[in-house]
Amino acid sequence: MPPKKRPRPNATTMKMVGKQVAAARIAKNLTQKQLGELVGLDAETIASIEQGRRALMPDIAELMDQFLGLPGTLAVAAAEMPAVDVTPPWAEEYMELEHSAIALSWFDNQVVPGLLQTETHARAVFACRVPAHPESEIESLTTSRIRRQQILHRASPPTLSFVVWEAVLRDRLGGDEVYAEQLRHLRACADLPDVSLQVMPLGRTSHAGLNGPFTLLETAEHQHFAYTESQRGSHLISDPNEVSILARKYAMLRTQALNTEQTRGLLDRLLGET
Repeated sequence: MPPKKRPRPNATTMKMVGKQVAAARIAKNLTQKQLGELVGLDAETIASIEQGRRALMPDIAELMDQFLGLPGTLAVAAAEMPAVDVTPPWAEEYMELEHSAIALSWFDNQVVPGLLQTETHARAVFACRVPAHPESEIESLTTSRIRRQQILHRASPPTLSFVVWEAVLRDRLGGDEVYAEQLRHLRACADLPDVSLQVMPLGRTSHAGLNGPFTLLETAEHQHFAYTESQRGSHLISDPNEVSILARKYAMLRTQALNTEQTRGLLDRLLGET
């Protein structure tokens, strides 16, 4: 029989484990930065673990036990943390940051950015997963994705910039009706005053985003983060040097993509073909 997935720990569990980490660190007279250097994490990540906002992963727990002189205490606690295939806590942390962000810049070369997907298109995206999601999980994921789009309708919405590869706009996930609805929605979004939508055209001889999709985010406190997703994981990036590299990539992508007026023209032509 296949192993059962461990349930996601609730907030109380994560906060309790975080307090254990903090107490052990303080007892050793270590700063968050010093502990992070010992286990290969930055100070902000250590702070997130101690505050119960990020789960303690087993490999990190073992290192902490070693450097903090604990008899496997944190390793035992980490056994209650989520399995690898459960949505990682740093993805949830990104969602929280996204909800109150004042600016988002998003490059995607695989799918329509989640904040711009229609409900039917989002459902089609989740239905493409291999192995397949159960129907109930597809509905739950779709509902969560559409709920995220409330930030577009805030009294003071964030400044949003999107660069999307043209191939994404030509895939017909969900069929012709879903495709046409998604194109109409993108065309409407392109006219929103706080949205800049640009298409990276096919046939380019240079491309700054070959390493894959990423998102840049600025908080109300003017902190800057980046977020990336891959086949089997996701990563919230806070290191200023790494965020800067992705910001420079994004700036180059905007110069390589069609401008907003050209993008609206392309969408109009695609709509004329549906």
